[in-house]
Amino acid sequence: MKWNNIKWNKKNQQVMIILLLLVLLTLLSVLLYVMFQKDHLHSRNQAEPNNQNQSDSFEETEQTDSLDDQIASLIQNMSIEEKAAQLFFITPEGLTGVDKATLAGDTTKQALEQYPVGGLIYFSQNILNEKQITDMVSNTQSYSKIPLFIGIDEEGGTSVARIANNPDFPVTDFPDMAEIGATGDSSKAYEVGSTIGAYLKQYGFNLDFAPDADVLTNPDNTAIGKRSFGNDPSLVADMTAQEVKGLQEQGVSAVLKHFPGHGGTAEDTHHGAAVLDRSLDQLKENEFLPFQSGIEAGADAVMIGHLQVPQVISDDTPASLSSEIITDILREDLQFDGIVITDSLSMEAITKYYSSEEAAVMCIQAGADMILMPEDFQAAYQGILNAVENGSITEDRINESLTRIFKVKYR
Repeated sequence: MKWNNIKWNKKNQQVMIILLLLVLLTLLSVLLYVMFQKDHLHSRNQAEPNNQNQSDSFEETEQTDSLDDQIASLIQNMSIEEKAAQLFFITPEGLTGVDKATLAGDTTKQALEQYPVGGLIYFSQNILNEKQITDMVSNTQSYSKIPLFIGIDEEGGTSVARIANNPDFPVTDFPDMAEIGATGDSSKAYEVGSTIGAYLKQYGFNLDFAPDADVLTNPDNTAIGKRSFGNDPSLVADMTAQEVKGLQEQGVSAVLKHFPGHGGTAEDTHHGAAVLDRSLDQLKENEFLPFQSGIEAGADAVMIGHLQVPQVISDDTPASLSSEIITDILREDLQFDGIVITDSLSMEAITKYYSSEEAAVMCIQAGADMILMPEDFQAAYQGILNAVENGSITEDRINESLTRIFKVKYR
């Protein structure tokens, strides 16, 4: 039959039109169904990750709350003597009374039972070789009920590197941080932090008094000099942040030093008063930038230098004993809620003007959390206990510091 022989009357045309409409409606229905299924699947795929994120967030909240609860319970069950001891970060010689500590045995164990300090710092005289220091640190840690900070000054470079400068340790040597900064490549600062963090962790250290976050604003400065990344605040800020990340990714706490900035002084706090003659605006535009950058990078701690800042502090009180520097500026303005630790209280910038008891009490009153190396540890420790007893330091104030310390230790 030939199509051209079909005679299309009006009735046939109507039937064909109806059939075509039915076919079109069917196709449209199928198309709409497919589009609906696609949208539904897309919506479900989007919803599932969101639900997972909510679940993960809920679990993280539970874990955080659990840690906070555990810390609160631990603090509540500690004696005031235990609490006071946790505020101190001292040398093994300061703990045990020996002239030179190179091993940890019964003397260390008994000393930690009497004075359960928060941390121990090791210097070159304590570090002989890999096995010796690993065993010493491991034994010391095992004697403490509460985990110890085991710290060291390992900045890298030729000046301050207790391990890298010992020929018996097969670790990477780095040039001075001034040379690292001169490259302008912040990834090199990350490499410094990551490499140092890796070998410190291997030997049992969990805290490094680094990086040096000082901006070298005074070219005649000898206390910091080539330990600084340089005199450009932005460059030093970038370098500081990257070294912090490198260290802490290895599980080693970074300590930014020496707030509010030692690079603008002419004097050295090891030998007496050092003056940072800068206005608050100048500090905000220069010295504070690397500290702010390091804090934002997650640094666990900030070290306060013994610097007099006459344009900021209302008297000649060193920054390490000043609530204007620690509480008003570092805590409130820079929003740092980590551990604040003093520079060594055995430096002459402190010992020429304050007793060990006075300095220790003033540090805590100013807002610091940990007291590094008082000239006379036992006197400083007793000074804290006396201050709690006479009400010049409240137990709640000590609990605040312990909470910050334990959040890092038990993280």
